[in-house]
Amino acid sequence: MKSVKKIIFKEAVNQVISNKTLRGMAVKQLDKYLYNNLMNIGKTHLKQEKLDQYAFMTSIVQQVRKNLDKGFIQPAVMRKMASVFVGDNYSPDRHKKLNPVKESYKEKYGDYPPQFITLSPGKGCNLHCVGCYASSDAAKAEKLDFETTRRIVREAHDIFGSRFMVISGGEPFMYRADGKTILDLFEEFNDMFFLVYTNGTLITEGLAKKLAELGNVTPAISVEGWEEQTDERRGKGVYHRIMKAMENLRKAGVPFGISVTATSKNVDILLQDEFYEHFFNDLGVTYMWQFQLMPIGRGKDVTELMITPEQRVKLYHQWTHLLEDKRFPIADFWNSASLSSGCIAYGRWNGYFYIDWNGNMMPCVFVPYYVDNVKDLFAQGKTLADGLQSKLFKNGRQWQKDYGFENPDHRGNVLMPCSIRDHYKNFKENILTPDVKGEDEEAEAVLHDPEYEKMLIAFDEELQKLTQSIFEEKYLEKQPEPSLA
Repeated sequence: MKSVKKIIFKEAVNQVISNKTLRGMAVKQLDKYLYNNLMNIGKTHLKQEKLDQYAFMTSIVQQVRKNLDKGFIQPAVMRKMASVFVGDNYSPDRHKKLNPVKESYKEKYGDYPPQFITLSPGKGCNLHCVGCYASSDAAKAEKLDFETTRRIVREAHDIFGSRFMVISGGEPFMYRADGKTILDLFEEFNDMFFLVYTNGTLITEGLAKKLAELGNVTPAISVEGWEEQTDERRGKGVYHRIMKAMENLRKAGVPFGISVTATSKNVDILLQDEFYEHFFNDLGVTYMWQFQLMPIGRGKDVTELMITPEQRVKLYHQWTHLLEDKRFPIADFWNSASLSSGCIAYGRWNGYFYIDWNGNMMPCVFVPYYVDNVKDLFAQGKTLADGLQSKLFKNGRQWQKDYGFENPDHRGNVLMPCSIRDHYKNFKENILTPDVKGEDEEAEAVLHDPEYEKMLIAFDEELQKLTQSIFEEKYLEKQPEPSLA
């Protein structure tokens, strides 16, 4: 019965992509499949979590359909991308049997492997943005050699069974090492899907066509709001270059998204529907990731750009409105934790971890602390899986379990999911270990800064007051089982 349902699912995906006449009917079939699949996953998921996950996934389907209808996505490109995802054994339910590679990992290490890695192979960037978490500087341009980068991808593929990877930076399209570029990785690992965070300024017509040929890459282009806000943070003229990049991607038929960092300077824009309507309806964006400025790296010196707890709660309500009423596929790294049932850092099952341009293995892009370095591990004959067994990573995963992300009888506040941003006191006392090192001098410095600690603890306490009642009323209250019309 399950195999029959999967065949129907795959056929519906194919019809959405290839047959404009039957696309509407196929979308309805996909909606029904997604709803039934998500609502029947394990009881550790809260009902509202399942509904949020359904709303997000069906919004992706709807946006892809609109962009296919408009000719912004070419069916051939979408077909290749779908082959990666539909063929993968991903499941939101940890108790569902996965592929043999993931089952083998669980037998050896006691839990399922992470779903993906975020990899920053090079620090070099052609921009110099205010508050950049990576403190990118093209003059320094630290980077991994190509063979180390390639081995990281290979181990994610072979040891974790992963078919998805996020590439960040610096600017990924600037990466060059040993005569190779990031495109060589995309071409070699053609059964994997890559999401690339990029400033967009290097996406020429030629590069867009190459991405269309590869068919396994989607760029997530960084914007800060409208032209004024984007150019203020990223440099004069950058917004226009981004618009040209999006035009090039639409012509080539490559689906793309945008990435937005919420700050005190653009939060009012992000609380207005017009911003999202323009990018989704007019410019052909397929998805959007939203982040909130984390004051580490250069951000430590621009704490005035942080949003307040009150603004964060407003952004949460805006997210639910945009997802449920507008059906825009948006995920906020902090406010949308219901989509992943909590924090996904520390190499959690169906989660991820981060590797930077020096090879440091970190729990998260926003947790810039490490114990192991992949180059050292490889030199010792070890693998990425060994790095995930450090006390730092184990402490983080234990906190996730204790917080209740997998416990049907106790759940921590899903509106406060982040181990470092929302629980800083606990992070320092119970997750950090004596052998931890900061990614750079600034990350190391804030660990010993009492004012920094005081600021984050005060933020967390206020956020707890503002969100606990929302969490209890919306996610913990017993709700009648909804039906799909």
